[in-house]
Amino acid sequence: MSSVTSHQEQLSQSDPSPSPSSCSSFELIDMDAGSLYEPVSPHWFYCKIIDSKETWIPFNSEDSQQLEEAYGSGEDCNGKVVPTDGGRYDVHLGERTRYAVYWEEQASEVRRCTWFYKGDKDNRYVPYSESFSQVLEKTYMLAVTLDEWKKKLESPNREIIILHNPKLMVHYQPITGSDEWGSTPSEQGRPRTVKRGVENISVDVHGGEPLQIDHLVFVVHGIGPACDLRFRSIVQCVNDFRSVSLNLLQTHFKKAQENHQIGRVEFLPVNWHSPLHSTGVDVDLQRITLPSINRLRHFTNDTILDVFFYNSPTYCQTIVDTVASEMNRLYTLFLQRNPNFKGGVSIAGHSLGSLILFDILTNQKDSLGDIDSEKDSLNTIMGHGDSVTLEEDLKKLQLSEFLTVFEKEKVDKEALALCTDRDLQEMGIPLGPRKKIINYFQGRRESFDPVAYRIEPMVVPGVEFEPMLIPHHKGRKRMHLELREGLSRMGADLRNNLLGSLRTAWKSLTRAPHPALQAAEAAEEAAAEPESCPEKAAGAHRGAAVGDTAPVSVGMLNRGQRIDYVLQEKPIESFNEYLFALQSHLCYWESEDTVLLVLKEIYQTQGIFLDQPLQ
Repeated sequence: MSSVTSHQEQLSQSDPSPSPSSCSSFELIDMDAGSLYEPVSPHWFYCKIIDSKETWIPFNSEDSQQLEEAYGSGEDCNGKVVPTDGGRYDVHLGERTRYAVYWEEQASEVRRCTWFYKGDKDNRYVPYSESFSQVLEKTYMLAVTLDEWKKKLESPNREIIILHNPKLMVHYQPITGSDEWGSTPSEQGRPRTVKRGVENISVDVHGGEPLQIDHLVFVVHGIGPACDLRFRSIVQCVNDFRSVSLNLLQTHFKKAQENHQIGRVEFLPVNWHSPLHSTGVDVDLQRITLPSINRLRHFTNDTILDVFFYNSPTYCQTIVDTVASEMNRLYTLFLQRNPNFKGGVSIAGHSLGSLILFDILTNQKDSLGDIDSEKDSLNTIMGHGDSVTLEEDLKKLQLSEFLTVFEKEKVDKEALALCTDRDLQEMGIPLGPRKKIINYFQGRRESFDPVAYRIEPMVVPGVEFEPMLIPHHKGRKRMHLELREGLSRMGADLRNNLLGSLRTAWKSLTRAPHPALQAAEAAEEAAAEPESCPEKAAGAHRGAAVGDTAPVSVGMLNRGQRIDYVLQEKPIESFNEYLFALQSHLCYWESEDTVLLVLKEIYQTQGIFLDQPLQ
């Protein structure tokens, strides 16, 4: 405002007796200029390294508003922490840094952004630093207020920014070698586009997540550190899974959200690969790995060998213990940050992760009645399967008399699982007890099958039925499947009609007058009637199909409901199922059909159903 005052003083000195018309026109310009300028609305961004390149991503609208309120509260920002992204990240406002809460991740820079620039080859706008943005905003304010444009600024990097008018502002980069003698950088070169305010740049700013958390799901990954074909980590894939769930809640559970019956489901990743490979096993693998085809061998060591690790008694127990302890740690931390959480907990596993969870759950205590209700419930669900002592195991095998032998040799349950028949023989264990011990302690380890198959045929072995086809999230079957079934029915109908017409014409030409032959023909017509009447045959087929989709009880698992589900194939996958086998195994993270199945199963236990049932 001091610049405005000095400018007015200069005008009065140059023209000490202005005419009434000139005075009134200046007042009009001043009034218009004052109404033109409006302070810029800041938005908060954070920086992530994507493909070795810095990418600035906006916080959602609610998080940005919370950060701005904390920033403008007048209190010291040092030591002030603002939770964002549904409580999964904390922003340390004084440091301008964003930290992950539940998993290890590189800290991200946070910035209060008002001015942005973008080059021709850039995909996103990049925010200026907070200090230089303030300089740009002051210059813009003066230009608007005084209606004086073509303002030229020099950035700390000796780059030139020119404000031509409110719609045209450009950023010139200095030419290398042009300022050897300290000269001002040239304006030559292709300029960058400069924008003021987040509303003027092309960026998606999402709404915030519901504060209420109805359910917690732990997601365990499979082999290797990468979980999809883009070689993304379990954290990134679960982030996609969570984003899809938030979108589906808005579209398929809209009524329940409007009535405030539901909030959202929280998905947290469980990482066991990093702790396993931090035990020093990678060093041993590197020593025995051949130098040829280095990348392929490194990929094998990182992924495929996890299957063999899980078949190993030592590393199998390490993996199981890591998953159980990590889920307990995450659950404890989650309750500390969400003390009002009253929802349930589910676990989900992908690939080998599903087998790990299956083994954990099947090795739990049979009864939970002796557990104090005040204790942490998840410790009961996710506890170690080997909570039973060696003495109890030997008592179950009716071999308690050998406990003193094992104690003398300092053999615990883990060591006993590694003992061979010869080791037991050297300890003086007779043949019969040796076979019982090997079968119980080692046979149980060898049953950890790393390949997943259907479960329902094992639960109900006397009944044969196909797995449930997951409906498309938009309803009905995929178009190419309906078209294929329609063409199949049409072909069957045409074939039956054609065969029926040919049979009738042939019989009319070769009709025999003998009564016995007429009776035989009548019997043939009666037998062929279902085939020659396509409408009746189709009706019978549809009736059988309806009978097949009747509820099937599969015992006590999943409250007697179905367990095995299968996704509908995509149109491109129908050409060659072998070609898309790997992609099909890794497609679940962004599959709306899979996420909707999970949400439907979770919320139907609370009496909340889809707005419109899928067919």
